[in-house]
Amino acid sequence: MITISEKAAAHVQHLRQKAGLDDAFGLRVSVNGGGCSGLTYHLDFDNENQPGDQVFEEKGVRLLVNLKSYLYLAGTELDFSDGLQGKGFHFANPNASRSCGCGESFAV
Repeated sequence: MITISEKAAAHVQHLRQKAGLDDAFGLRVSVNGGGCSGLTYHLDFDNENQPGDQVFEEKGVRLLVNLKSYLYLAGTELDFSDGLQGKGFHFANPNASRSCGCGESFAV
């Protein structure tokens, strides 16, 4: 399962509303190759489930994760910080053996 904090859920809903998207759009969470640690996180809005997607509904946000990405993300919590240092979405990923200083890439 992938979870989302209250703060991250509220920010996702704000961004969805700002983009003029309705509740049919969920947040697609995926992992791509790249970054200084080898794998990067990617977030985007999507309104279509793909074959093999893992779908989680929590705090009013539907999270869509393709099966390959889910292997890297199982147990992850998506959080959001609006502080002066580290503003943005953060992934608490128990599968990551290391991550880069900015938190945008990781390795397993």
